[in-house]
Amino acid sequence: MTLLITVFAAAITTAVWYKKNDEKLLLGPLCFMFWGASIMWFVDAIFEYAELKADYFTPAVGDMINDAFLGLSVVALALTVWVVILLIKDPRGTVRARLKKQ
Repeated sequence: MTLLITVFAAAITTAVWYKKNDEKLLLGPLCFMFWGASIMWFVDAIFEYAELKADYFTPAVGDMINDAFLGLSVVALALTVWVVILLIKDPRGTVRARLKKQ
């Protein structure tokens, strides 16, 4: 479930990055975070499949819910890091302008 959630997030972010291609949104780091998480979960799935074999395809409901929460947590953390990057780099100068007004 974590792999599925992060792959969807990576694909959606990549599609938005490709369509907008706006350097001011800084979608590149977000794409890298999601694709990196997707690769990490894919490697985890390979090793888990090697360990469990056919049982890998019949997870318990509790395990699926835990995996879904973990996947959503990873997406939320990546979005939080992206917002912090946006605030620090301030590509449009909005934060800088607000701070100068005060």
